[in-house]
Amino acid sequence: RTMERARRCLLLLLLLPALAAAAPGEFDPYRVLGVGRSSSQADIKKAYKRLAREWHPDKNKDPGAEDKFIQISKAYEILSNEEKRANFDRYGDAGESQGFSQQQHRQFHRFHDGFYFDESFFHFPFNSERRDTSDEKYLLHFSHYINEIVPDSFKKPYLIKITSDWCFSCIHIEPVWKEVAQELEALGAGIGVVHAGYERRLAHHLGAHSTPTLLGLINGKITFFHNAVVRENLRQFVENLLPGNLVEKITDKNYISFLSDWRKDNKPHVLLFDHMPVVPLLYKLTAFAYRDYLSFGYVYVGLRGTEELSSQYNINVYTPTMMIFKEHIDRPADVVQAREMKKQLIDDFLSQNKFLMVARLTSQRLFQELCPVKKSHRQRKHCVVLFTGEGEKFAEAYESFLTFAVANTKDTLKFVHVYSDRQLEFADALLMDEEKYRGKSAVVILERRNNAGKIAYKALEEAWQGSKEDNFILLDLLDQLRTDPGLLSSETVVADLNDELAPMFLIRWFYSTLDYISDCWDSLFHSNWREMMPLLSLLFSALFILFGTVIVQAFSDSSDTRDTPPSGKEETAAKTEKNDASFSKESNSRIPKKGFVEVTELTDINYTSNLVRLRPGHMNVVLILSNSTKTPLLQKFALEVYTFTGSSSLHFSFLSLDKHREWLEYLLEFAQDAAPIPNQYDKHFLERDYTGYVLALNGHKKYFCLFKPHRSGDEGGTLGSCKDYDASQHAEARGKSSSSPGSRSIKNKLHKLSFWMERLLEGSLQRFYIPSWPALD
Repeated sequence: RTMERARRCLLLLLLLPALAAAAPGEFDPYRVLGVGRSSSQADIKKAYKRLAREWHPDKNKDPGAEDKFIQISKAYEILSNEEKRANFDRYGDAGESQGFSQQQHRQFHRFHDGFYFDESFFHFPFNSERRDTSDEKYLLHFSHYINEIVPDSFKKPYLIKITSDWCFSCIHIEPVWKEVAQELEALGAGIGVVHAGYERRLAHHLGAHSTPTLLGLINGKITFFHNAVVRENLRQFVENLLPGNLVEKITDKNYISFLSDWRKDNKPHVLLFDHMPVVPLLYKLTAFAYRDYLSFGYVYVGLRGTEELSSQYNINVYTPTMMIFKEHIDRPADVVQAREMKKQLIDDFLSQNKFLMVARLTSQRLFQELCPVKKSHRQRKHCVVLFTGEGEKFAEAYESFLTFAVANTKDTLKFVHVYSDRQLEFADALLMDEEKYRGKSAVVILERRNNAGKIAYKALEEAWQGSKEDNFILLDLLDQLRTDPGLLSSETVVADLNDELAPMFLIRWFYSTLDYISDCWDSLFHSNWREMMPLLSLLFSALFILFGTVIVQAFSDSSDTRDTPPSGKEETAAKTEKNDASFSKESNSRIPKKGFVEVTELTDINYTSNLVRLRPGHMNVVLILSNSTKTPLLQKFALEVYTFTGSSSLHFSFLSLDKHREWLEYLLEFAQDAAPIPNQYDKHFLERDYTGYVLALNGHKKYFCLFKPHRSGDEGGTLGSCKDYDASQHAEARGKSSSSPGSRSIKNKLHKLSFWMERLLEGSLQRFYIPSWPALD
């Protein structure tokens, strides 16, 4: 019997290579995506998106939808990579081991059944058809992880398991994993499973070199689990991923100050009353998901010192109660009670109360959410904006506006307010800096027309005092607006709002440093040696250089002491030579490599190589000119950028406005602080003067920075005042100058370009991102 088993094993080993070679040939990615072998990448991507939407398991309830979706993703992964596609076209293989696919498992299973192997001899319970299929709905692939899971980790933490078929330990943790996954998913955490056999690329990206591996993902950051796999440890691991300041403990002493902070953080405040001594994990996960909109507090009703708070709001201490407070802290804006708080109940309650009754516009993101762009005439959204100030002087006008908003709240209307001194550009664009509004409050009704900042609006003719007459005038305008959308007769383009609540640079730098130190500390004690080798190599190299320098310096000092001291003249000459050398070293980085500026014209022939496929880290600085302004602008442009030609990552070009105006207009639509961009039916469309504009284009990351020409008499601006001292020096060195008044006024358009280039190299300029580079026809 032993010899018979050995004979069967030998036969299996001989047939497995042939089986593995035959299986991949049956998987045809072209057939899966429904495209031909000569199809372009655009056609392949289009077919993938169409099939992925159709067969996504969340949308398609067909039992085989998940398998079909995995095949579609695998096919796209092969065909979207030119190297894998070429290998498949030549050899019928993608160039890397596909692992044991489901089809291979089935063939192996049929082969196994056909030869009647004795499973007790092998005792390998790894066949995917016989294992628990509860993980299938959590399976991740690379594109799904990058495009969906990572962005979603900023709303909820993820617990991810890396597993494989041939893994003994994976079977041991399966019961605990299944229980914890179901529990955490019900609370609002994300669950993911990566099969290392099918998704080697994703497993390598996550840093998992063995199975099973458990890790957490939050805010795009990965943290590995290193403790025993038991329910309590996994639950505590997910809880530790969350920030520690999500929920504040509230008692009789601090509840008034907590609820009054709505003026400072511009958020509604939520209180949960419960009899649990610790904050429930469900509540912490909810606080993390809504942390950008709401502030959360927890009241332990069994604690001494909460009696006044419970009595103030008439709380039933035996039933969990959630209250949300807005502008009035003496009474809640909304209340929900339930014997057992469920995630769906809490989500429905909070999603309806994300904003204050009259929220303050503190950022562009908040402005876009409260005042969305209209999609159709039936979905018009109008915002009633109160421009006011801070302090008791404006309190009466604000309270009157708040009372009006509470009485006239509708789905099509949003009432907001703005501190004019904190959003000066926004206020000046809508109020035109008129004298009658100076030092007073004003009300404007507006509607956003597009995402580039175009707004239709109408301002109340008189300042808002909060009187009954003001209320009647505003109510009459809102009634007219329902029947006459043309009431908003004025139009303008506004810049993005300032982010008033953004943390300071030093604070952001401090937290980033703490995260980096914690990552290094965790890697030092928990990461395997394969991950630690680059860090250890760098550390030992630095120590070697340090000690080597000390030893060399010690020997050189000892030899110097034996030499006779130099004379006074020799010492002076040596110091002079040393100073000259240090000066040349400091200025070497700013010395141009050439004695001229190489500026090429950006055309449809070199467009792809000079922009679309520009290497990472390189930028093309493009000057916009016309045929009539070509010579003077190029001369001034060369003088301004001459000192920056020493950088090999900068390329300089010019673009003809007469040939490529439409391309420029398309890019400027994404520059939200640019001048109003006309549409194609504007009679002044071809009369707009963009000569002197300079665009720094990053082809790899798809963004650009914009320089707008200097206006005569404007000594301020974001770049500050500047002088032509450097430019005049270059002009003398180059021997080029112009005495023509017309050419001088044209050259003045680039008056502050050198300052702008300095900020470009510092990385402090505003960036405008675009989805893709348009064609240069």
